Amino acid sequence: MTKAPGGVLAAYRHVDAAVDAIRRLKEMGQRDVTVYTPVPNHEIAQAVGHPASPVRVWTLVGGLTGCFTGFAMSLWMSYDYPVVVGGKPLGSVLPYVVIGFELTILFGALATIMGLIVHAVLGYRPAAYDPRFTDDHIGLFVPCPVERRPQVEQVLKSTGAVDVRVET
Repeated sequence: MTKAPGGVLAAYRHVDAAVDAIRRLKEMGQRDVTVYTPVPNHEIAQAVGHPASPVRVWTLVGGLTGCFTGFAMSLWMSYDYPVVVGGKPLGSVLPYVVIGFELTILFGALATIMGLIVHAVLGYRPAAYDPRFTDDHIGLFVPCPVERRPQVEQVLKSTGAVDVRVET
């Protein structure tokens, strides 16, 4: 199992104190903060400011690839085995919309699963944890080098952390 990176772990009882700590850490230049909450909280999510998930790009590329594949495959097959039905031209696009749509959904779903695996499973970095974070405390883990830990620890204590400890 991969060992958690070193840093400072703090426990908070109140949301406002945790949000204040996150904002002060961001002002210090600390961008990487892992937050544990027992329930979702909009104030914390806004303070952390996570960017949009990169998995959505995988879904878009998969969907566009599926759509192109559906139309290309249908057109190729109609010209490879030319059967004129009802006087319609061989390269009529309208009948191939269903195949294009179905492959858009299929490829988009498969690409989403692949993107999720790449970004969540293979990019997983374990962080320090405390069982109190599933009950009634809010946890902040700040990975940082050894020389910066006293400064981070001071910020966390000054914002009202109940417990602050250094994880190595």
